[in-house]
Amino acid sequence: MSIGRQKNRAMGLTVLFLFVWCNFALAQLKETSKTHIVLLGTGTPAPDPDRSGPSTAIVVNGTAYLIDFGAGIVRQAAAAGKKGVQGLEPANLRIGFITHLHSDHTLGFPDLILTPWVMGRKEPLEVYGPPGTNNMAEHILKAYEADIHIRTEVKTKTATSEYPNIAGYKVNVHEILPGVVYKDQNVTVTAFAVHHGKWVHAYGYRFETPDRTIVISGDTQPDAAIVDNCNGCDVLIHEVYTQASFDKLSPEWKQYRRAYHTSSKELADIATRAKPGLLILYHRANPGCDQARTEECREAGSEEQLLKEIRQFYKGKVVAGHDLEIY
Repeated sequence: MSIGRQKNRAMGLTVLFLFVWCNFALAQLKETSKTHIVLLGTGTPAPDPDRSGPSTAIVVNGTAYLIDFGAGIVRQAAAAGKKGVQGLEPANLRIGFITHLHSDHTLGFPDLILTPWVMGRKEPLEVYGPPGTNNMAEHILKAYEADIHIRTEVKTKTATSEYPNIAGYKVNVHEILPGVVYKDQNVTVTAFAVHHGKWVHAYGYRFETPDRTIVISGDTQPDAAIVDNCNGCDVLIHEVYTQASFDKLSPEWKQYRRAYHTSSKELADIATRAKPGLLILYHRANPGCDQARTEECREAGSEEQLLKEIRQFYKGKVVAGHDLEIY
């Protein structure tokens, strides 16, 4: 074999090696930057035993970012951790965002402050939320001050304090306005204003990770901000109610729904304009019908009815979310 042919062969092997190595490296990078959406709770104020209070986790590179703190949030995170989702073990829960301060979105706030600390969290909880969040956090800590005192300060002749860790129960609250509110190596988080009845401050959030863009609506009436912030996003997670249940309401409940929430037909229009890769329905609330608890209302507000209505007007990919599903 001539020297020239040997050089060409060596160069060819080098190029092939570099091609294989680069593809392997890109595959590894894609795997390590993979983003998971975990629906910790898809419920509403209704005490449905199959649906915990509203809470969603976006997990990037083993770090969990929580949106809303519904009832049961820490136990749901622990359940997801047992399913193998790295980052959702309770002691790892340390960053959260609140859409608004309605009780069903914040009942798990004390749980998120205290339980991960008891389970070993050594850092303060970082919370980003609307004005009023700091006041809520301070009152929670005040309500549990005896518990915190016993765990950190009381000593006896036979034992020191239960938990000498004095940082893990603390809360650093960042009261935010619309705009980029958080950024690290995994995510850029943008809060945007939505309209939710009489709430002065209610937000949706846009999460941009290395491999996905995710928008979550929070509770809102139909709002163009959803379209603007999604605009072809990978995943849109949106609250919704059924039109069939709306038709059974009193004028007062109809007025409430129009001011606070989004119907299936309205959401179909939003999604058609926003063009998400996947639409996930969560917080399926049917105010008025939920309180009536009649068989007629249950059928009119069912998941089957909701999907039927959405698919009538929206041709994109859509799923009804359930607790502990991973996307």
